[in-house]
Amino acid sequence: MGNQKNNRREFLKRTSIAGISLIGASIIPGYASGKDLKIQSNKDQNPGMKRTQKFNMSGYAAPKLNTVRIGFIGLGNRGPDHLMNMSLLAGVDIKALCDLVPEKAEKARKLIEFAGFNPTILTGDPEAWKKLCERQDIDLVYICTPWNLHASMAIYAMEHGKHVAIEVPAAETLEDCWHLVETSEKYNKHCMMMENCCYDFFELLTLNMARQGFFGEIIHGEGAYIHNLLEKNFDKKEYWNMWRLRENAGRRGNLYPTHGLGPVCQVMNINRGDKMDFLVSVMSKDFMMNSTAKKLAATDDFYKPFLDNHFRGNMTTTTISTNKGRTIMVQHDVTSPNVYSRIHKISGTRAAALKYPLPAKISIGDSWVTDEEMKLLEVKYALPIVNKVGEMAKKVGGHGGMDFIMDWRLIDCLRNGLPLDQDCYDAALWSSIAPISEKSVAGNSHAVEVPDFTLGSWKTNVPVDILLEKGGNTEVLRTRPE
Repeated sequence: MGNQKNNRREFLKRTSIAGISLIGASIIPGYASGKDLKIQSNKDQNPGMKRTQKFNMSGYAAPKLNTVRIGFIGLGNRGPDHLMNMSLLAGVDIKALCDLVPEKAEKARKLIEFAGFNPTILTGDPEAWKKLCERQDIDLVYICTPWNLHASMAIYAMEHGKHVAIEVPAAETLEDCWHLVETSEKYNKHCMMMENCCYDFFELLTLNMARQGFFGEIIHGEGAYIHNLLEKNFDKKEYWNMWRLRENAGRRGNLYPTHGLGPVCQVMNINRGDKMDFLVSVMSKDFMMNSTAKKLAATDDFYKPFLDNHFRGNMTTTTISTNKGRTIMVQHDVTSPNVYSRIHKISGTRAAALKYPLPAKISIGDSWVTDEEMKLLEVKYALPIVNKVGEMAKKVGGHGGMDFIMDWRLIDCLRNGLPLDQDCYDAALWSSIAPISEKSVAGNSHAVEVPDFTLGSWKTNVPVDILLEKGGNTEVLRTRPE
């Protein structure tokens, strides 16, 4: 036992503190390729259709925008938080706000009065968002509407010359995923899904550690969205037109995979050196939603139509195999009384990381590093983006600050003409896991092929630099009012 501890200390000293060289690939050819499995192809979505890449958006740097002129669509749950973040930054002009509900749009306008913005309000008309996308004084359209509207709005915005930031997921169907990619390529407009968990502090730390070789070869990753939203899903006041309940009542699969998946994909360089090959999804039966609907329907006729739905099961577990033989596990459960967890697990040939339960930890061999060693690692592998805006992000808030870091990074990249950390291929791929998982569940958990939205460019695409060697000059002008 003493020798094991000494060996671990020596390894920590040599690798973590003294530095690590990058580790070369040594994956066994053909491993986990799915050759022995019956894999359902997704090519039958468009029989006979041959897709070609119009332009490779991976690593694409759009022309600099000294001032990013923004229009927001959707100001219910998520929109106001992003609106506030943007109002604090230099080089931003908020030109228009759109929401179907006039009160929400006006409330959002008042939220940023302190910063001197007086945007145009577009409201009351289900087609008002199109007018926002058509305006000539907007560079970026930020979409925070219900899931089923994301893709159509993003596509229309890009067709009208706008960069797009979309709340998760970016699309609900495979065809919409492809349409997002093809539109982004055609018009050379960024299409970034705003996966905020990629900008949480521990996730950024492990990304930098992975890129510097700390974990060795990455073997396996895990992510999840385990969050008890049962009461909110059935609350008439929580989500406009009960859209989230309708999603869970009408679809059966891993409906919200991107929070846990995104950070793991970045660590594994998915779409930039590796790709997903196929997945298998297993879903439990519904133990909670139908019984809740029955209970509410007994005293409120509003809920009776939901009794005819085949509710999504509580837990969906999806396993993904990559071209390099790695595996990813993603779970989804929003109706069981679990403690909140997104799971962030990175397992390599030299070390591993695990977040949830908190606090997050790093292990070398089969032992956790000490608290003192963890502090040293956090300093050594902290990214410049955290040193630049991390403390401000914590003060502003928004899921612990990761929302602010994400919004700041987006604006800084646009202002400096830099590639975005997440592109249209990431938006499409990460979102596609939901409809593909539905197909797997419907087929008794058969393996289903995952499309390559890069059409082969993943072999030569390179990871985006996140070291702020360029850019990083976007200042925070204001603090959020109390």
